[in-house]
Amino acid sequence: MENIIDILNWRYAVKRMTGEKIPEEKIDTILKAAHLAPSGIGLQPYEIIVISDPEIKKQILPIAMNQAPIVESSHLFVFAVWDEYTTERIDHVFDHLISKRNSESASYERQRNFAKQFFGNMSIEENFHHAAKQANIALGLAIVAAASEGIDTTPMEGFDPAGLDEFLELPSKGLRSSMLLAVGYRDAENDWNLKNEKVRKPIEEFVTFL
Repeated sequence: MENIIDILNWRYAVKRMTGEKIPEEKIDTILKAAHLAPSGIGLQPYEIIVISDPEIKKQILPIAMNQAPIVESSHLFVFAVWDEYTTERIDHVFDHLISKRNSESASYERQRNFAKQFFGNMSIEENFHHAAKQANIALGLAIVAAASEGIDTTPMEGFDPAGLDEFLELPSKGLRSSMLLAVGYRDAENDWNLKNEKVRKPIEEFVTFL
């Protein structure tokens, strides 16, 4: 895999995994890539819950439509997003930013106030959907980072969000699950999807130049 296109051609939606454990340093690399993802106004309105305990994954299996990668993965990432952009959360982000940069620029306060006004005009459900879209940027970077390390992933939207939220006690943390990412190694002998050619729509139907 010499370049990003080779890497992306190598990756696919893995249907069966071996259960082999991924070295922690590689998991750290994937998480750091997701952590460095861009987000609107830099708020990062999501968290990643990393599950490696086999028993916990077994309990999640029926919540996630009994998809094999849930239990065959090395690690299962749960992308959990803010249920609401509260003023307290926005203040926390900007207070941290100002502290790290040791600056109290007026532009930071303008951004802080803009964020409070912008999200304050949204409904709670609109807040959630905005946060989920932000989390998907980090999800994409995690997928690419994993592939660059020769590690497979399976992004999953097929699960019962309310059931998973209850199981992980996310409401008490002001969070809601948005996506799952199974991280592991492909089972080349048993994964039917590995044999399929990667197909995408023609590039001319995908890209418009103006």
